[in-house]
Amino acid sequence: MIDTLRSGGKERQLVETLKFLSKQNGITCDVVTMSNDIHYRYIEDLNIEIHKVTRKSKKDPAIFFKFYRLFKEIKPDIIHSWSSMCSVYAVPAIKLLKIKFVNNSLRDAPLHLGVQDTEWRRAKLTFPFSDVIAANSYAGLESYKVPTKKRVCLHNGFDFSRIKELDSKESIRQKFDITTGYVVGMVAMFSGRKDYTTFVDAAQMVLEQRKDVTFVAIGDGESFNQIKKQIRPEIKNYFRMPGTQKKVLNIANIFDIGILATNIRTHGEGIPNAVMEYMALKKPVIVTDCGGNRELVEDNHTGFLVEAENPAQMAEKIILLLDNKALATKLGTNGYNKLTEKFSLEVMGNEFLKLYMKLKR
Repeated sequence: MIDTLRSGGKERQLVETLKFLSKQNGITCDVVTMSNDIHYRYIEDLNIEIHKVTRKSKKDPAIFFKFYRLFKEIKPDIIHSWSSMCSVYAVPAIKLLKIKFVNNSLRDAPLHLGVQDTEWRRAKLTFPFSDVIAANSYAGLESYKVPTKKRVCLHNGFDFSRIKELDSKESIRQKFDITTGYVVGMVAMFSGRKDYTTFVDAAQMVLEQRKDVTFVAIGDGESFNQIKKQIRPEIKNYFRMPGTQKKVLNIANIFDIGILATNIRTHGEGIPNAVMEYMALKKPVIVTDCGGNRELVEDNHTGFLVEAENPAQMAEKIILLLDNKALATKLGTNGYNKLTEKFSLEVMGNEFLKLYMKLKR
């Protein structure tokens, strides 16, 4: 179950999991979504039935009965929810029909949580009715104070087939009119959860010292225009902000460094897919030291962890990597190796299988 299949981190992890599970004997998967919006169209090639249970309004009480009728019809052994609103709507039917329930709605690891937070309220409402409460990071389990007996960490997994047959770097550089020797990029929504201000400020500090770098920001959102205005006119030619892009890996492949800056006032990362994509492409990474980033990025081994809202420190690390190709290569290779060993699609899929088999007994 998931609220939508639009582009996003949890949506990507669900589809990657289904790729793996669809190849396993003895398992049949159905997907329930509360939206008609499906970004990951290749899910339709997996021969998995998709049930669209939509609401007439934001608080449509009929949805409880729709879920009950659907579950009674398809008779699942296990219901695995990937979003908090789905969990809330599904709980009554799950308990009435006595179905095992994996509550996997925890995708972040905020520093501060309380009754003012919607995700916290939904979590506390559904935790008592869950057989298993899963997060994609250990930091998330701690942040939401998940009961020890019910908790399990299911890290994201990366499908390495996604990096096969990428477009040439030359064609991507030409497409975005990039002629500098180096490219530093960040892939993230322009939202309150991400810290593009620090990314831009760090970029401008780097550009005060050298003009051989282009900074690329891939994404869109409510703060896009505001961030764009922060770029000083005299260096705007060293920035590319093309908005949302479909083939993000093609663009990330031209990065010399991958960045993810997080606004820790409003968000704590789980296991960010953007950082996994950088690592799969053997890029050294620089990320905000928060949440699950620490589980993915080992400081000075697979990349650098930097303080929140510290553009000077980020700029220092960018320059260090640009000036030291051997170090950049070493960190990128270490990151790739860690991803293949601990965060592959197969590793993730097998963890899901073990959980399901345990619940089925």
